[in-house]
Amino acid sequence: PIPPNAAPFIAAAGLQVLGQEGTRYHYHAHLDVIVNGQPVTVPMDVGVDIVNRAAVGLSALHTHDNSGIIHIETQTNSPFLLCQFFTEWGVRLARGELGGLVDGGGNSLRTYVSGRLFSGDPASILLRAHEEIVLWYGPSSQTPTVPSSYRFPAGL
Repeated sequence: PIPPNAAPFIAAAGLQVLGQEGTRYHYHAHLDVIVNGQPVTVPMDVGVDIVNRAAVGLSALHTHDNSGIIHIETQTNSPFLLCQFFTEWGVRLARGELGGLVDGGGNSLRTYVSGRLFSGDPASILLRAHEEIVLWYGPSSQTPTVPSSYRFPAGL
């Protein structure tokens, strides 16, 4: 689930709560999270500050639905990292760690960017237009089958 009060999580990610989406730079990345072969839903309203069930602001990184599409909408051409999105979500992401799941005991976290194995810290992934990011956690002995792209809806 998303944090009940998004503002401190947005601030912890080094971002600001904005009154509206930025329009100068507008692009999207896609995130799949797979744990033991099962997809984990990336929730709607990550990065959206909701008060009394009404959105009162949002950050430059946010979701509108549970499709896994990360919206990057900003007035400045600043780089944004996957760790910032996970900080807003309230889920820890680091090398070998996804939330409460950690490497060990025969399991491992693997990261793929556009179908290629990423060997660095997944938190350091730079979000780019139409990039497919997969965080896969499961048996170390298994060879994952992961998507290399995502079919974005028309206009995104």
